[in-house]
Amino acid sequence: MRTWIAVHLLHPTLDTLCPDWRNTAAVVIDRGLVRVCSPAARTAGVQPGMRISGVNTLCPQAVLTEYDEHLHQSAIQAASLALLQYTPELALGERDTLLLDVTASLRLFGGIRRLYRRIQGTLHGLCLSAGYAIAATAGGAWLLATAAYIRLRRCLKPHTQVRRLDVLPVGSLPAVLPYETWLSSIGCATLGALRQLPRAGLQRRTSRQVLQVLDAAYGNTPEIFKWIVAPLQFQGRIELVERIEYTEAVARVAGRLIQQLCGWLTAHQRAVTQLVLLLEHERGRHAREPSQVELATAIPTRDPAHLMRLLQEHLHHLKLVAPVIAVTLDVARVQEAAPVADDLFPEPGGTPQDRERVLEIILARLGHDRVWAPQPVADHRPEVANRWGPANTAFVAAPVVEGVTRPCWLLEKPLLLSVRKHRPWYGSPLHIVQGPERIEDGWWEGAALRDYFVAEDTSGVRYWLFRERYTQWRWFLHGIFG
Repeated sequence: MRTWIAVHLLHPTLDTLCPDWRNTAAVVIDRGLVRVCSPAARTAGVQPGMRISGVNTLCPQAVLTEYDEHLHQSAIQAASLALLQYTPELALGERDTLLLDVTASLRLFGGIRRLYRRIQGTLHGLCLSAGYAIAATAGGAWLLATAAYIRLRRCLKPHTQVRRLDVLPVGSLPAVLPYETWLSSIGCATLGALRQLPRAGLQRRTSRQVLQVLDAAYGNTPEIFKWIVAPLQFQGRIELVERIEYTEAVARVAGRLIQQLCGWLTAHQRAVTQLVLLLEHERGRHAREPSQVELATAIPTRDPAHLMRLLQEHLHHLKLVAPVIAVTLDVARVQEAAPVADDLFPEPGGTPQDRERVLEIILARLGHDRVWAPQPVADHRPEVANRWGPANTAFVAAPVVEGVTRPCWLLEKPLLLSVRKHRPWYGSPLHIVQGPERIEDGWWEGAALRDYFVAEDTSGVRYWLFRERYTQWRWFLHGIFG
């Protein structure tokens, strides 16, 4: 049994042209007639198909926008590209509905509930409102998603799906609409009643397509789809309806492009290491150069949440020199994506990739010159081996010596300690707990001949001490353990 999710885009035109349509009386006009209207406009009496004069009479405060087929299709294409993150088997159905076969994706995303929430979050990030349905067939999911504006209809069991489909009106099937009057005259008002009619007579009085669509919805015949394929190159650009003057609004627009990018990367099995966000300003006589924001990741990624957090940190330090009229996202560097790790015993404390992502967020927030990482040098002398550098600088780590204890923090200059009752003293007497470890190195530039010890004070703090071989009575403090 397969699992399908139908995503019915309720108002892609309103979402694109009037993002605040939920709080206003918004109306989309197509060739002088109402094509789509918001709930507030419907409350005032506005209906699809009404003339502009009727809208002005019933709802003078309505915000009128002209329908743009290109923007409508762009919203659907953006949703299609973003949803490729979750399955390559994605098809476009009627009435602006996307059909996803997620059977093979359930285990990867942790089950149907988590996957549904991920898809819902993706559409929310694209600023698109949608209705959802989950069913065992694509046709059944489409019918449940488009029958009414309901957040979610879920029926994973075949008998549950049949029961819910049977109560839907016959007008739910587009193929039945030309014969709806005849079916109503004989008392056939639901899909369940339609299934009870003799098939031969129903086919003669209607068409073969009615039976084919009906059988496909109930799982009695196979369904054939033309899958959506991601383009070879990613081109992400959004022309803004209104100028943007704040980076918070820029982040919301850029988030829509990032969702599309991650879908494109998943479809091509790639990951990104460098992105460039271009913020276009005024054109013409008052033209300005686009502002540029570069995002670089330490490891290849296609996680939209991580890219979005990284972008927000960079935008937090950005000051807009002029209002933004368009946002473009360019992919500077991509590479083949590594397969998803699925270890039997996950590494405690997160994977190395998780730690790299945290480091990238810290670098973006504090700046590359304020975050340092150890860059040890292959030398036995601690003051030479203990080197630090910018955390984003690539380096080759020196081999780690097994069985040797080293502190993370060394003093710039070893501190001579006082000795009381033949014991080193540093605020309290120090007790030797480990050592000695002899280090002899640097004969070419002043030899270091020392015996190192790990000592502990009365409060449990540990220190790294040494004695020089030829001055055994003197103790020096060289490091402190965290």
